[in-house]
Amino acid sequence: MYFVIVVPILIILAVIIFRKKSKPDLSLTHLQSLQPSLKKLLDSHIDYYHRLTPRDKKRFESQVAGFLNYVRLEGVGTEISDLDRIMIASAAIIPIFGLGEWEYGNLTSVILYPDTFDHKYRFEGNERSIQGMVGSGYMNGQMILSRPSLEKGFSPMSGKENTAIHEFVHLVDKSDGATDGVPENLIAHEYALPWLKLMHQEMHRIEKGHSDINPYALTNEAEFLAVASEYFFEKPDQFKTKHPELYAQLSNIFRQKPANS
Repeated sequence: MYFVIVVPILIILAVIIFRKKSKPDLSLTHLQSLQPSLKKLLDSHIDYYHRLTPRDKKRFESQVAGFLNYVRLEGVGTEISDLDRIMIASAAIIPIFGLGEWEYGNLTSVILYPDTFDHKYRFEGNERSIQGMVGSGYMNGQMILSRPSLEKGFSPMSGKENTAIHEFVHLVDKSDGATDGVPENLIAHEYALPWLKLMHQEMHRIEKGHSDINPYALTNEAEFLAVASEYFFEKPDQFKTKHPELYAQLSNIFRQKPANS
């Protein structure tokens, strides 16, 4: 009787295991393809892309292609080039790359100016807004960037700053309804207060001149998140060495660890 019961069970288990082993890996089959010319620009201009594994590069390419399909890019007094497209889309995908199928539901278009711009429209942010802004009020759903700041952010001389990434982090922060430095969609409730405490501690260090984080982070908590995130993505190894606690917190928020070590 024992034999009669056990053998069928073993056969069923063997079939299940065989099917699992035989099942093809479909996880990459649904990815969108990126034009070869755009892929070359990714390879030659986006350092973040270089640090990815071959598998993650394919996923990054797919998300860039997806972003370009659902967000309109417009130029004011300038034509949008393929390089503009790649840099804007990369800046959008970098902060959300660890978040699965995340899309910017609060963004419909990115408007690119050939130079800096004035305060004609109502946007979030203060001094930094002459380089990039996230719209509010009747401009809600729109982002404005200047080409010089976009290009500088992805140049070898960018240092710890990337204006486009900065503005897209504001959109991630804003996705819960408030641009306040605490993206509640990404932070479990019990971690919100520790994150705020760590932010305020570092803001105090910046104020005292004891931190290498850009003093613009002192503007408010939302700007601290955006400024620290630029540093986190642009110079992850340096950021991890100098700010290990912040690195750990941002790794949890963005679900990725960009540092090599």
